[in-house]
Amino acid sequence: MDITALAIGLLIPLVGTSLGASTVLFSRKGMSETVTRVLAGFAAGVMIAAGVWSLLIPAMEQSADMGQLAFVPAVVGFWAGTLVLLALDRIIPHLHPTDESAEGLPSKLGKTTLMVLAITLHNIPEGMAVGVVFASLMAPGSTGITLAGAMALSIGIAIQNTPEGAIVSLPLRAAGESRGRAFTKGVASGVVEPIGAALTIAAAQFVVPILPYLLSFAAGAMTYVVVEELVPETAQGKHSNMGALSFAVGFTVMMALDVALG
Repeated sequence: MDITALAIGLLIPLVGTSLGASTVLFSRKGMSETVTRVLAGFAAGVMIAAGVWSLLIPAMEQSADMGQLAFVPAVVGFWAGTLVLLALDRIIPHLHPTDESAEGLPSKLGKTTLMVLAITLHNIPEGMAVGVVFASLMAPGSTGITLAGAMALSIGIAIQNTPEGAIVSLPLRAAGESRGRAFTKGVASGVVEPIGAALTIAAAQFVVPILPYLLSFAAGAMTYVVVEELVPETAQGKHSNMGALSFAVGFTVMMALDVALG
């Protein structure tokens, strides 16, 4: 595969984060409860659809030679991803913008640093997802993944990263950070994605037979993030259906991208 196409695919999600973070440069106020709910719901929908169409289904297709046991790599990888994210969630200190107390191991880190770590933590599986899809594309033989399909995942992640960038930078600004620092930290929260993607590709080159497990690992990790972090954010405050509706929008957008481009 052309190295330029690979570089573009890995960097597209970071562009989405940067665009979202840039809202702090011209916004004079923080994010309302309704906007936060809508953005969290949209991001959750994109991630769940990506986990199914871009990761789990290809994982089972690549395991077709196992016959009726083709689901095994998907199940094992999914649980591995879930448990690893659970462990990271318990270990890494972080603070969600809508919470008052930090999670993870006790630390003396500042509030803004903890908020950046919260988004960085859930960007890890997204970076892995992009990396393992491109690793499958580069693997010898047919893996059922096309360049268009890999780009569709990158674009989908970038779309949901745009509101995420805003979710990081705007609360930082409201917490007292300057516009420049809030923007920089918002962008920095997404840097882990291309780095994680590149490391995943490098590792996958040596373990091609476990690509189905890696695909489903990323799906499990992303699903954990959605259920543990994003879904609760859609239900914050006064009852509203906006979170559910925005989830449906995000899900259908990602599904359409994968099917149309894949």
